[in-house]
This record gives sequence, C-alpha cells and structure tokens, in this order.
Amino acid sequence: MYKRHLYLLISLLSFGALRAQTVEEMTALKDAKSAELATLQTQLDALTTQVDGLTAEVDDLTDKITPYPRWDIGGHGNIGLNISQYSNWLSKSSPNTAALSVGITGSAFANLDQKKYFWNNAMNFSFGWQRFKDDDDPNENGDFKVTSDVFSLRTLLGYKLSKNLAISALAEYRTTILENTNDPGYLDLGAGLTWTPITDLVVVVHPLDYNFVFSKGDGYDYKSSMGAKFVVDYKLEIVKNLAWTTNFSGFMSYKSSELSNWSWINGLTTNIKGFGLGLDFGLRGNKQEALAAGLTDNPLQFYWVFGLTYAF
Repeated sequence: MYKRHLYLLISLLSFGALRAQTVEEMTALKDAKSAELATLQTQLDALTTQVDGLTAEVDDLTDKITPYPRWDIGGHGNIGLNISQYSNWLSKSSPNTAALSVGITGSAFANLDQKKYFWNNAMNFSFGWQRFKDDDDPNENGDFKVTSDVFSLRTLLGYKLSKNLAISALAEYRTTILENTNDPGYLDLGAGLTWTPITDLVVVVHPLDYNFVFSKGDGYDYKSSMGAKFVVDYKLEIVKNLAWTTNFSGFMSYKSSELSNWSWINGLTTNIKGFGLGLDFGLRGNKQEALAAGLTDNPLQFYWVFGLTYAF
C-alpha cells in the first residue's frame, strides 16, 4: 500500500514537471512568433507607405503629361424588339393577330476638363412603340402607339476650387418628344457646388435653383418654383465587360412638396467589341404629373428595356 502511494506521488510530480516544461516551451515559442510578426508588420507598413507614395507620384506624373483640353466622349444605345404572329390559333379569343413592340434607349456624354474649369454634357432618351392588329376586328387599325417617351439634356459648368470641389452652374431640360412635346417640359437653372470625390462620380448640390415648368394650359395648371437641385452621375465597371451607369436628378421645391420631382435612370450593359446585351430602366416621382392625370396619390413611374446594345 505504501509503495502504491509512493508511485502515485512520483507520477503526479513527474506529470507536473513535464506540464510546466511544456508551458514554458509554448510561452517561449509564442514570444518568438510575436517578435517575428512585429518585424514583418513593420516591414509591411513601410512597404505600404512606399506603395502609396509611388502611386501618388505616378498619378501626378500622369496628370502632368496629359495635355489640356481633355475630352471624354462616349455613350451606348439599346434596342429591344418583340414580334409575334398568330394565324388560326383557335385557343385564343382572337385567333388571327399580329403584334410588334420596339424600344430604343440611349445615353451619351461629352465632358471637357481644363486646368481651372470643367464642362460636362449629357443626354438620355427612351422611346418605345407598340402595334397590335386583330385581323378579325374591322375596327382595329393596327396603328403604332407610344409606350415610352423620355428625353433629357444636361450641361454643367464648374470652376475648380480644388481637385475635388468646384463652384458650378447647371442647366437641365426634360420633356417628351413623341407626344405632348414640352407639355409638360422642365427646365432647371441653378448654381452651387460640385463634388468629385473619386473617378467617374459627380455629385451636384445646388441650393439656388429655379424649376421652370412649361405646359399648354389644358387641364392641370403646372407651377414653377424655387428650390434645391441634386444630381448624381456615376459610371462603374462591375466586372470585365459589364458596366453600370446611373444618373439621379432631383428637385426639392422650397414652396411645396407637391412641386418637387425626381428621376433615376440606370443602364447595365455588356460590351464585347462594342456589342452586347443591355438592360435600361428608369424610375420617376412627380406629384404634378400625377395630379394632371387625375390621381390623388403619387405613384412610382417605371420603365425598362432589355435588348441588344452598342457602346462607343
């Protein structure tokens, strides 16, 4: 019995000594790894600083060797087409019909950059037509009807206060072309600041803006007002050969929220040697247009076109 207790005591003491030795070894290994990590982190910080400095120098040299004036011109167009023909298709209520729908959207820009100022110009449009012909209906003439009618022009002139900030003046015109030309039509004239924090992002904030609204005076009486203008333009290559362009334009009336309006136009396009597929869609909120249409609420206006595209 005495020997058994003695063996147990010796085993416990031996295990404790081995464990203490193992903890000491791991602690020493941890200290060595921590010191190695600290050395590598110092080297990484030095390399990061060096890379940032070289990047800034390359950007500065690129800016110096790029001659003025600097023009950036481009755009894309999208055509969506759908054709159908039914002859003696008896499961339909109208067995002999033909339908054709066509949608065309596009955007273009021409931007001038000078040392002390810039001048940005942009155009967006979306036109659509639909034709339906029922051969068994003598009253069906099969005329084309307009399904989409959007047109806008914008010009922005800015004097640079710094690399990313400028005093600017904006003129923007929006209307329909195919139907009710300039009824209504919107013209914004204003001034304020333009911010360009990164490449291909332009943010316009104009607290002094007048929103002229033109109409023929039939029915609803559109009203012009003073307010603030906000514009955001952005272009991004999401992945290779897939690009996203977006433009938001909003007017906030100082007189009444019913006189405010906004539009948001987007385009997703693929591009392989200029050709590809594209999805263009737009959203709009305009209380005055809703009231003119006899609506008491302000529904979200929306359109989209999917089809073949060409970019230039």
